[in-house]
Formats: sequence, structure tokens, C-alpha cells
Amino acid sequence: MNLALTEDQGLLAKTAADFVAERSPVARVRKLRDEKTPPGFSRDLWREMAGLGWVGIPFPEWAGGAGMGLADLAVVLEALGRGLAPEPFLSSVLLGGQAVLLGGSDAQRKAVLPALCSGDRLLALAFQEDGSRYDLNRIVTRAEACDAGWRISGRKIQVLDAGAADQVVVAARTAGGERDSVGISLFLLSAKIPGLRVRPQQRIDSRSAAMVELESVVAGHDDVLGEPGSGGALLEQVVDRATVGVCAEMLGLMTEAFERTLAYLKTRVQFGVPIGSFQALKHRAALCFIEIELSRSAVMAAARAVDEDSPEAQQLVSAAKARCSDAAIRVTNEAVQMHGGIGMTDEHDIGFFMKRARVAELTFGDAAWHRDRYARLEGY
Repeated sequence: MNLALTEDQGLLAKTAADFVAERSPVARVRKLRDEKTPPGFSRDLWREMAGLGWVGIPFPEWAGGAGMGLADLAVVLEALGRGLAPEPFLSSVLLGGQAVLLGGSDAQRKAVLPALCSGDRLLALAFQEDGSRYDLNRIVTRAEACDAGWRISGRKIQVLDAGAADQVVVAARTAGGERDSVGISLFLLSAKIPGLRVRPQQRIDSRSAAMVELESVVAGHDDVLGEPGSGGALLEQVVDRATVGVCAEMLGLMTEAFERTLAYLKTRVQFGVPIGSFQALKHRAALCFIEIELSRSAVMAAARAVDEDSPEAQQLVSAAKARCSDAAIRVTNEAVQMHGGIGMTDEHDIGFFMKRARVAELTFGDAAWHRDRYARLEGY
């Protein structure tokens, strides 16, 4: 497998890096956090990104997309990770958008994807529940058959950007027990449908999530993505793609945190010399560099495996998430510590990288969970 950027990907990476540096510096994240104004990101900037074609990268050309792959989108997400940009790529493009693309009917795709690619529609995917701890099959939200279609009741947690979403894809159980892999269905619902209530929350990285409560929400037969009861496999496929996306973002944030730390080590002077000349700090910086480069290879391998529908795609996704989760925590912890006392203050930007790393590590499964998943997939 070739783990180098193509010429087109290199140009895309340069364009994305320049855009983020100019339009979405970390100072913007601080401003958004302090203002606490919903939705927690810029809709205008989101539409600009859509105009650049980034939102449509993994969608077909007929929908206004670029017909490209996850490996191409990962290049953009890495750049966004460097600036900690909070725009809803994970929620709209990789969760809700991929659910519609992979599981929706022709009518559903035509109604949703063009508006998504143009930046005019936002999606969210509500699948996590209390006590589920990364188990996609642990769903107790029920969808009971009724004359109009389905009546859905339950509660979802940690729904990314649900407060800003125009439509929410909801995972509910139409058959089987709460941990069965079969009997799960995905429903594409309007965020304003009667009985659906969104309770916005803010994570420690200042990004938006929400609890989504459903009380006797009536969904039509045409609101189901795919066949009723077959949503479990679709949900796993979608979350795997989003996992690669968050890994690419983690790669960007740890790279930026490391480069900022190197710059500090070269300019901070103690005992008459730059602290970067101290052997102990050199060793720690070298270990961070190794962790980042290993993560880069893992992310690129996982993205290409998903694009190529490789039989090893799931294993490589879990390998990438385990690697990036451990590396992002280590690199950002070291970054804060090597900045010394100033690194512990809110006034310094380096702490934002550590907070984002903490949340990203737990998103879609932490390192321990993905190591266990990798072992299970390998038959252990």
C-alpha cells in the first residue's frame, strides 16, 4: 500500500493548510468558546468550505460532490485539526451524510446530499446511549410499528452538533434484544419533528454535543434508511469512516502541538541556553516525533483501506484509532509540560490541543477498546 500523498492530495493539503492558517486560527476557537453562541462554529465559514468543495469530497458528482475518497478528505481534516476548527465535518459529512449515502434510497439521497454538499443542510447521527460504552449494538431506544409507520421512544447521548442539525439520523431497535446485532434500524428524521427534543451541551473542548430525547416520535415508512432491522451493519460502516476522520484530525492537532512545542524549546532560555539543548527534552521530543509518524502511517493506511473496500479495513481502522488515541494524549501532555507553568494557563493556546485530544481519544472508542476490537477481528 502506498503511504505517500499523490500530487493532487499534496496540492489539496497546501490549500487547506493555508486556508486554516488564515481563516481559522486557534484564536477563533477561544473566541467561540468565550462567546458561547450556538451553534459553536461559523455557518458562513462552513459554506465557504463547501464552496471550496471540501464538504462534497466523499460524495458523488451528481450530488454536487467531488467523487473522491476518504484519503482525500483526511488531508483536509488534518489541516482542520491543526487549527482545532470546530466545523461539523464529523457530524454532517462522516456520520449523518455517510449514513444517507450508504443506506438511503435514491429519493433520500437526492433530497439530502445536494443540500449537504452545498453547505445548506446539516445532519447529525444519534446512536450512543447511556451505558453503551462504544458498543454500537447496545440500543434500547425502541421503534414500534404503527399505522403511520413507526413510533420511536428513547434517549440518545453525545450527539455531535445536534443543536444545529436540520435532520437527525436515529438508531432504534425494531426487533431483538438490546445487544443483538440484528434488529437495528436507522431513521432519517427532521430535527423539528414533534416529540424530538434536543438538549444542547458543551464538551471540555468547547465543541457542541447534545442529548436527543424521543417521545412517541412518528416516523413514516419512507424515513427508514435501507431495510428495517438491517441498520446495524450500516451503522458500523458509518462509524468506521467517522473514526478515520477523527484520527486524521488528531494527527493534525498533535502535529501542530508538537511544532509549537519545538519552537518554544528553541526560544525559551534557562541557565543561559535554550532549553531544547537539554538532553532529556531532546529525548522526549524525539519520542513525540516517532509517535506522530507512526500515527500518520496508520491513518493513511486506514483511509486507503476503507476507500478500496479492503477485507482488512476494520482492523486498520481500529489500529489507527488505538495508535492516534495514545499518541495524541502523549504528545499534548508533553507539549503542556514542556511549556512549563505557562502551559497550564488558560491564556496560552497549547491547552486547547490537550483538551481536544482528551475528547477525540474517547470519540468512537478509546485505545483500549480498539485494541480489543482488533484482537477480536483477528480471531483472538
